[in-house]
Amino acid sequence: MGKIFDIEFMIESTPEILSALPLTLLLAFISALIGLVIALAVALIRYFNIRILSQFCRIYVSYIRGTPILVQIMLVYFGIPLLLRALNFYFGSDFNINGVPRLVFAIIALGFNAGAYMSETIRSSLLAVDPGQLEAAYSVNMTVRQTLMRIVIPQAFSIAIPSLTNTLVSLIKETSLVFTISIIDLMARAKIVGARGYRFFEVYVVVSIIYWIVCAFISRLLVVAEKRARKYERTINT
Repeated sequence: MGKIFDIEFMIESTPEILSALPLTLLLAFISALIGLVIALAVALIRYFNIRILSQFCRIYVSYIRGTPILVQIMLVYFGIPLLLRALNFYFGSDFNINGVPRLVFAIIALGFNAGAYMSETIRSSLLAVDPGQLEAAYSVNMTVRQTLMRIVIPQAFSIAIPSLTNTLVSLIKETSLVFTISIIDLMARAKIVGARGYRFFEVYVVVSIIYWIVCAFISRLLVVAEKRARKYERTINT
């Protein structure tokens, strides 16, 4: 009988699995940036309760939070090509649908998923800002845009950092699902390496440790950022 646990194989496979880490991080951070833009727009629409748009945003958030991320990835992966084919048909265009990289579909799906969760965090943070500060800003003839950019949003983001950190960490872990649309991320690379030697447990141990270290490192960085933001906030208030 062979080895039950082959630590040598695990050590030897680590560099090859790590080679997929840059793609995983790129996917996570681009999706997070897109999600942050979506989240800020959705949060402001709901914060000001803009008619029709506000209701649409509620449906969007409810749908994303009520469906699995894997289903969302599949809907985007199969749905966008159908939409592009329809546009080609109606407008007589010849856009190359097969030329769209799979990475684009993954970024769109993860970005919209992150946007829904981040929007709730940002909206609650906006509501946490003292309304008296808004009244004071309006009393000195500051515009709504000036009030948002100089007073409300900076404070809201310092409040939101802990929850946004959790969303980013979750997003990094959720990238492990993109292997289902044939993107060679950490998880997919681990499956390939594991299949080569039929040592799946060893490679999953490796990939779990990599995810753990990366998420712990990013969480630590954002904790430091939060402390600096709070320090700056206290300085301004004094």
